[in-house]
Amino acid sequence: MATTPHTEFAPPHFSGVRAESAIAFEQFLKAGEGNGRFFSSGARLVALDRWTRALYVLTDLSFVCLNATVVLTIRYLSPAVLDEVWARPGVLERFLPLESYGAFVLLYAAVVVLSCTSQNLYRRLDYSKGWDESWRVAKAVLLATLMLAVFIYLSGHKDISRLWVGCTALLNTLTLIGWRKSLRSALKRRVAHGIGARNALIVGAGKIGQALARHMEMNQQLGYLCKGFLDQNHTGDPRMLGKIEDLAQVARAHFIDDIFVTIPSEREIVKSIAFVARMNRLSVKVLPEFYDGLAWNVPMEHIGDFPVCVLHREPIPTLGLFFKRTMDIVFAALGLVVLAPACVWIALALKRDSEGPVFYRASRVGRKGRRFVCYKFRTMVVGADDRKKELSHLNERRGPFFKISDDPRVTSLGRVLRRYSLDEIPQLWNVLKGDMSLVGPRPHPLDDYQRYRLEHLRRLDVKPGLTGLWQVSARNHPSFERSVYFDNHYIENWNLLLDLRILLKTIPAVLRGEGQ
Repeated sequence: MATTPHTEFAPPHFSGVRAESAIAFEQFLKAGEGNGRFFSSGARLVALDRWTRALYVLTDLSFVCLNATVVLTIRYLSPAVLDEVWARPGVLERFLPLESYGAFVLLYAAVVVLSCTSQNLYRRLDYSKGWDESWRVAKAVLLATLMLAVFIYLSGHKDISRLWVGCTALLNTLTLIGWRKSLRSALKRRVAHGIGARNALIVGAGKIGQALARHMEMNQQLGYLCKGFLDQNHTGDPRMLGKIEDLAQVARAHFIDDIFVTIPSEREIVKSIAFVARMNRLSVKVLPEFYDGLAWNVPMEHIGDFPVCVLHREPIPTLGLFFKRTMDIVFAALGLVVLAPACVWIALALKRDSEGPVFYRASRVGRKGRRFVCYKFRTMVVGADDRKKELSHLNERRGPFFKISDDPRVTSLGRVLRRYSLDEIPQLWNVLKGDMSLVGPRPHPLDDYQRYRLEHLRRLDVKPGLTGLWQVSARNHPSFERSVYFDNHYIENWNLLLDLRILLKTIPAVLRGEGQ
């Protein structure tokens, strides 16, 4: 995550500040030319593509070598041959020239990779159509097989089986197409379930914008969910979210990740969009034009059939998030195992203390406004949620947050569980499922979420957590704005070391019984 601190969106009114923002943007570009900060995201993109291409090449090489070995084993190492090999050592070398086959396998693998490169198969898989990609794989394997056959003929190695070459080529075609299709299907399933998908906002609802939206909907493996359009016209379209000057509000309300601009002739508007989007940590992609040098030296990408130039990319700490998720899984699984006896004791005590279920299941709002079922040990009497309105006048917190120190709905055992945060142990299951993280902003009920103001939605940019910076810094502060401040500070300055520090500070806070 980025480390530049800011907690609010820039003013969304373009019309009054368009000239000023354009001038400021030009000055920003000139200032950034020397140190390359503005275009640093392009370098990260190139590095990512290189690693991706290397992974695809390695996968193809592995399959080609494995397929050749499998066919060779089936072709020659039959039970009868194996019996003869065991009876007369040395016959295998005369019957099966392993050195020659090994050399040709390596040569074949290298030629297959070169052929795939000539067919542009080592771009990201979600940039091309499935059937077109499969056809190019088949052509690449056929070309490599013909080249291998010619080389075998010219080299005079008549001991190399033509049946082995043909069967290996067929198996290569099937496996190289198969793993690409499997990856494409996995990407589609992830996007269909909202996993790893990026919310897209299209500026311009004309023919190009409509075509781009249809293309995203028909090609879910691209990883984009089109939330709607911004345009000064086309107000009859049900997907119209507002005018261009509403960019800031719309982007925050719909948790937008990427803005696609399809009105390249409106140069000043594009510059203003890029400036405001950068201030608010949004990626901007334009279809395409160079805008008086604004897009020089920026990376070019393709969203399916549509070329785009990336004016700004908000960097995502992929490696850091991977370790964060790994830490969540390891510690959550370990915690559930270690605390299992305590959970059994709490469940039995709850059954004896009061009537009602052991677990309390409630809808909560998570990352990007997604709803999930949050699990806790029940600490209140049955029907406590229905009494929330009648107790609203006793609320001790300011803002969309409900808390009463001496809540009459809490049971006697529930007070003990809350004091030492034992009621939140089942949320380790939410962490294991991926709904929550060990560290992050606390999840709020739906009725609290519905009272959020626009600036409060920033805290939903990350997964909610079992504990967070607010819990270890100002847990009992009555102001909701104070908690939002700590949540935003955590989001802006996140790193693994910060997570570890918060977890370590949580332990003594729990032991002191500071919960309510």
